[in-house]
Amino acid sequence: MASDLEQLCSYVNEKIENIKKILLIRNLGQDPALKTTLSKIGDEIITINELLNKLELEIQYQEQTNSSLKELCESLEEEFKDVEHLKEHVPAHLPQVTQSLVHKPDPDPKESVKTEEPVPEKKPPKQQRVIKEMHFITTDEFNGVPAYMKSRLTYCQINDVIKEINNAVVSKYKIIHQPKASMSSAKRKLYQRFINEETKDTKGHHFIVEADVKEFTPLKVDKKFHVIMSILRHCQRLSEVRGGGLTRYVIT
Repeated sequence: MASDLEQLCSYVNEKIENIKKILLIRNLGQDPALKTTLSKIGDEIITINELLNKLELEIQYQEQTNSSLKELCESLEEEFKDVEHLKEHVPAHLPQVTQSLVHKPDPDPKESVKTEEPVPEKKPPKQQRVIKEMHFITTDEFNGVPAYMKSRLTYCQINDVIKEINNAVVSKYKIIHQPKASMSSAKRKLYQRFINEETKDTKGHHFIVEADVKEFTPLKVDKKFHVIMSILRHCQRLSEVRGGGLTRYVIT
């Protein structure tokens, strides 16, 4: 019984101390001399939050770079093994084909009598449809991007995203230009989605949506992606057409 009372008293005293601290902090907040200090502390917290966001973007980029390097190392190791295998199994000598060993059939005298048939005219090849791709940004354009917009993004990071966007555009419009009869069921579904996403504002232009980025590229559609798209819009590499709950990125 005495033990329970001691615990209860300790609990009540702890609560009283907490209330005293809260009242003290509240009174400090009303002190005009400390308001400026508290305001500065608030500004510092906002700055630290922005730095943490930038750090998060940098970590995501480093993780993606690390993954790409691992894939490259694995590919190089496989290539090295193949080269070593070929090196160890090169035959002692290789047969050489000389002109004298090649047997040429004797000309048929009847063939010389035959009149030469006219060679049918070849049909001109079908004109290939040009798929418009985005140009890489230059260093001058990159330097002209406001610092608050590009944050810690690098010139190479932005052009890497442009490369992936071009891959998505080419993959999409190859399907659109493909004859329907030769399409698989999966490509038919993609084709139908592409057509449904077109509007009068995108007619005659090449564009992609976020679903295309996810379908055809390894890019993550996250905060960093949207920051880079804003930079590309600033550099006049694309424009946005919104509608129907979609953002269409039109190549300009």
